[in-house]
Amino acid sequence: MGQKKLLRFAEIATFPNVLQYPVGMAGKWKDFFKNDHPLVLELACGKGEYALGLGKMHPEKNYIGIDLKGNRIWVGAKKALQESMTNIAFIRSHIDKITDYFWPGEVSEIWITFPDPQLRMSRAKKRLTHPKFLRLYKQFLAQDGLIHLKTDSPVLYEFTKKVIEINKLETVEDLSDLASFNNLKEELKIQTHYEALDISGSHKIFYLSFRLNAGLDPELDKILAEYLKPGLVQADAENE
Repeated sequence: MGQKKLLRFAEIATFPNVLQYPVGMAGKWKDFFKNDHPLVLELACGKGEYALGLGKMHPEKNYIGIDLKGNRIWVGAKKALQESMTNIAFIRSHIDKITDYFWPGEVSEIWITFPDPQLRMSRAKKRLTHPKFLRLYKQFLAQDGLIHLKTDSPVLYEFTKKVIEINKLETVEDLSDLASFNNLKEELKIQTHYEALDISGSHKIFYLSFRLNAGLDPELDKILAEYLKPGLVQADAENE
């Protein structure tokens, strides 16, 4: 690990707004933030651009960015401290440990912004909108809570739509190219580092918001697995 990363890892250990694999925090976020405002998560937050942007727009909400990369978290956490943003915090952790940190109904919204789309079909279960993860989120997301996905990956976008369809989840909003829509919500205008890079080369930004209003039966994962078999995804895309 480079000297710069080592210094940042040492520094975030002293930051009051960064918790690393925290123990005993479930149900105690009102005490942490010293208010009872709605709690919103940004998963795979990177440098926390979305948590910071949303935190500025909505001081009446509390935001927590979650990521494993301490070097990236340092950037957002440092900025939040410098700007005295008391409604922003970060958790350094694996996403699959997320149920350790929140009580049922404690989180009102989840933002997933430009995550790794895990393009190999063999890694589809690592996509943050796979039912495996949705079942985790359902354990602590409020009953009417929203999940927001913003991505430049058409693969992740179509995959998530298929997950919603198979599990009969409620789609709230589906925008296939943000640049083509007028009067976008201010929340959708926030730009992350990865959004600016356009790694996928799609030249489009996709957005979905949906609710986990159904049971997410693990048996339905078999239908999703069939969909992911070589050839079927391409055929499905060609029929759109």
